[in-house]
Amino acid sequence: MTSSVIREARVPHCLIAQPPAGLLVDDEGLAQVDISVVDGRIARIEPATGIVETGDRDLDGGQVWPCFADVHTHLDIGHIWARAPNPDGSIHSAFGAVSGDCDAHWNAEDLRWRMEFGLRCSYAHGTRAIRTHLQSPPHLAQTMWGVFRELREEWRERIALQGVDLVLIEAFRDSTSDSLADLVAEAGGILGAVCFMTDDIDDLFDRLFQLAADRSIDVDLHLDESLDTNDQTLYRAAEAVMRNRFEGRVQVGHCCSLSVQPDSDVERTLDTVAEAAFSVVSLPMCNIFLMDRRAGRTPRRRGVTTVKEMAAHGIQVSFASDNCRDPFYGYGDHDMLEVFTQAARIAHIDLPMEDWPQSVTATPVEVMGLASPGLIKVGEPADLVLFRGRSYSELLSRPQSDRIVLRGGEAIDSTPPDYRELDAALAVSP
Repeated sequence: MTSSVIREARVPHCLIAQPPAGLLVDDEGLAQVDISVVDGRIARIEPATGIVETGDRDLDGGQVWPCFADVHTHLDIGHIWARAPNPDGSIHSAFGAVSGDCDAHWNAEDLRWRMEFGLRCSYAHGTRAIRTHLQSPPHLAQTMWGVFRELREEWRERIALQGVDLVLIEAFRDSTSDSLADLVAEAGGILGAVCFMTDDIDDLFDRLFQLAADRSIDVDLHLDESLDTNDQTLYRAAEAVMRNRFEGRVQVGHCCSLSVQPDSDVERTLDTVAEAAFSVVSLPMCNIFLMDRRAGRTPRRRGVTTVKEMAAHGIQVSFASDNCRDPFYGYGDHDMLEVFTQAARIAHIDLPMEDWPQSVTATPVEVMGLASPGLIKVGEPADLVLFRGRSYSELLSRPQSDRIVLRGGEAIDSTPPDYRELDAALAVSP
């Protein structure tokens, strides 16, 4: 039997599954605890005693979080910026750059190299679960999902990996979408699409949800990634779920147009989304990169959806990394602490912080349907991230690059892979 104790730690109270009696909780909602780990699992969570014994891990007031879950990313597109930069930073150009790079370079070897690089970054930063969208046009779908399934198996002890197909909603106009849905279902995946308003949007949603229902798979959609007030696919998708009595889980992402719509439209939409039991994932870093971008003009509208209003309606809200170093977002490192830090700043979820730390831990874990709860809980594996930052201000002011990531109670190598490893795969020089 192996055992250890993490002493003098602070944990967001909302991240403790069953808080013990007698915890001291400060004004920020941080509880002072000692955490005992036996044979890789959390054995006890107790109020901090102030006593540190030989062999204990003394955090000196630093924070402990459960490992992260990244519920919306694009491992398949990641890290192509060096060979496919976005010429003007617009979403239109991003689609074009990705399409061109896909046609010229994407094969099993290229996909595997870049996707595994993203997984290694995520793992080093403390992520234990990822849902990735996968470009799935007819000529690429078999190769894409083949690589995904191999990586999912190879990484299953380190990262729980889920896949979502990515095509335009217009792909569901004809029967060829049946074969895509079959491929996704066979791979244990989730049915997805990128959705903007079309004249037949209701028919397209009906068909998509019927295909998913027939195969008993969940749905994950990109909706309204624009600042056009007329883009209201979020509302139409929620209506479609209820019209079709779809019983699977539905997550939707982006929903940027909601940020510029009249309050009456927002209320109507959120009431319907809550009734349809959607989960929403906001992608603040990517959206502020793309939205309201015009040459020579500072952006006025940043496109981050109405997360506070959603939470007030009882809608599950997560934050996620989305794209990393590709034409849709030229930055990012698959680091969910960075995602949470930027979300706190951009969406003003910081004062008070309340339950928002769950948006990158417990909430996405629940959305993904994972067995382990995404909270610090007695009996669960000691998959934890230890930070020097004591308060939220300390935690979110520095990158916390000295964090310690525990998996099964043991520290892993938390050094992210070097970008130079990609040079040969991308056939470019820095």
